Amino acid sequence: MSRRSTAEKKTAKSDPIYHNRLVNMVVNRILKNGKKSLAYRILYRAIKNIQQKTEKNPLSVLRQAIRRVTPNVTVKARRVGGSTYRVPTEIRSTQGKVLAIRWLLGASRKRLGRNMKFKLSHELMDAARGNGNAIRKKEETHRMAEANRAFAHFR
Repeated sequence: MSRRSTAEKKTAKSDPIYHNRLVNMVVNRILKNGKKSLAYRILYRAIKNIQQKTEKNPLSVLRQAIRRVTPNVTVKARRVGGSTYRVPTEIRSTQGKVLAIRWLLGASRKRLGRNMKFKLSHELMDAARGNGNAIRKKEETHRMAEANRAFAHFR
């Protein structure tokens, strides 16, 4: 951590087609080895697939999926008196959104399927409906935070 001043918060840029910052955040998390055009292509094809399957606005499906997966609390490891405790801590909305995107992409990468377009679109649709592996990860985190509520005073 810097001893000088606090770092300025960077605002995410919006993507070229939908002019949406959330889409750009997802693209930057899909990104591997600097291949941003491939990441854009994956997400835009997944969005087109969502639009064909659900016949709804795909950005609202994306927004709803991220909102459903976003956690309120998380557990952090704290070392107190020689032993490590999993301490539940509340998180801000921006950090929750980052965790939600990370969990959605991790769940879609683990899914069985043809390619990333199909896996991502199906995971987003499942999360918007309220089921899927990313939703299960959120519920598991909330359950762990509830189980370790006794250690909240170590915060």
